[in-house]
Amino acid sequence: MHAIKTEGLAKKYGKFEALRGVDLTVPEGSVFGLVGPNGAGKTTLIKALVGTLRPTSGAVRVLGLDPLKNRAELRESIGYMPQSPALYDDLPARENVRFFGAAHRVPDLGKKVGEVMEFAELSGRAKDPVHTFSGGMKRRVSLACALVHEPRMLFLDEPTAAVDPQLRSRFWKQFRELARNSGVTLFISTHLMDEAMLCDRVAILRRGEIIASETPKHILENGGVRLAMKRNGENIERRIGGRPEDLADALHGYGLARDIGAVSVEADTLEDVVLAIIGEEEKR
Repeated sequence: MHAIKTEGLAKKYGKFEALRGVDLTVPEGSVFGLVGPNGAGKTTLIKALVGTLRPTSGAVRVLGLDPLKNRAELRESIGYMPQSPALYDDLPARENVRFFGAAHRVPDLGKKVGEVMEFAELSGRAKDPVHTFSGGMKRRVSLACALVHEPRMLFLDEPTAAVDPQLRSRFWKQFRELARNSGVTLFISTHLMDEAMLCDRVAILRRGEIIASETPKHILENGGVRLAMKRNGENIERRIGGRPEDLADALHGYGLARDIGAVSVEADTLEDVVLAIIGEEEKR
């Protein structure tokens, strides 16, 4: 079953097209990444999926439900962590989480609040007001608020913005645990290509259109590899395709002779490939 399915999803603001016929499917229980430059429409797409924005046209189903017609029912099953934390700064971290849990009528609320506070590594700061927190700490509180009602699907808009590398690593460990252990589907918008590599599938959004939706590995195969050799003291460089078969073909041409003293391969990063794909689309 698909956790998300959109067909021809469009959103216009006057003459400006924020989304232009987006067709997208996201499998249940997966970690799905959405990447693209600023202004590509990532936040607009997420808002359409969670029911806070009315599309101009097209069809949307999230967990089999229409985000607008079945808004109340859907919100019981999804968690949303917006790009800018929506928290009550004067309240302690625990009370922020409790507030969101009460809004969802979570049973045994005190126990559940304690569990998500521990999951987000906030137990030591539970009684501190949120206005004393750093940007990274506030994002951890936002994550706890999004998880307190045990959603089947979690939308995260730039979840690791303003977060240090160590905390980012812990976040992603938690994301994988949610998908693996609890079967939660995660839909994550990010501009960090190293994060996109951690997803099961990645969609590239450019000017409101999905221009690719593949596994990170398959997207990387659209890139290239710089093959560098030293043969009889001469440096040789050659650009080949990114598939394993391309490397094999290149080396067959040299016979892997004994006088080849060193071989190194430098592959394009996912960021290189995404930017190249976007660049090719710009030329069309």
